Amino acid sequence: MKTIDFRYDLLPLKDKVFRLALRITQSREEAEDITQDTLLKAWERREELAGVKSIEAYVLTVCRNLSLDHLKAAGNQVVGIDDSPTDTPDSSPLPDEQLEEKERLHRIKQIFDSLPPNPRTALQLRDIEGKSYREIAEIMQQTEANVKVLIFRARQHIKQQLTKHTV
Repeated sequence: MKTIDFRYDLLPLKDKVFRLALRITQSREEAEDITQDTLLKAWERREELAGVKSIEAYVLTVCRNLSLDHLKAAGNQVVGIDDSPTDTPDSSPLPDEQLEEKERLHRIKQIFDSLPPNPRTALQLRDIEGKSYREIAEIMQQTEANVKVLIFRARQHIKQQLTKHTV
């Protein structure tokens, strides 16, 4: 049995946990709370974690479940992430090109955020976190086939919405 060390086994996962919680809850403050709760819960169960094959998958599953529970408790009233302006370098494109790009990114973010929690989580884990279908299936407690369908449908929805608004 492996001894779990908070600094070396759990703390490196905090950014992934935060990103997943943020993607599900769409609230920075709630994601921070969920990240803390997830790591605390994992630490409290460190004896059980010693026998787990993938600590990361276990921790991300706990994070997903806590995030979804939080959404249910809040009545699914999701608030978008604050849009903060990005600093542009001096060699930036023309202002009209910047505006078009900013609007396009904002639209993509809106479409992504409008996805239901399961497809949004699957897409986040696959395209942003770089997880394999098997890892996503384990984290989301779904079959690999179902994860592939969720991701395919989420991508199709995003493409359709982008096409619809650019024509």
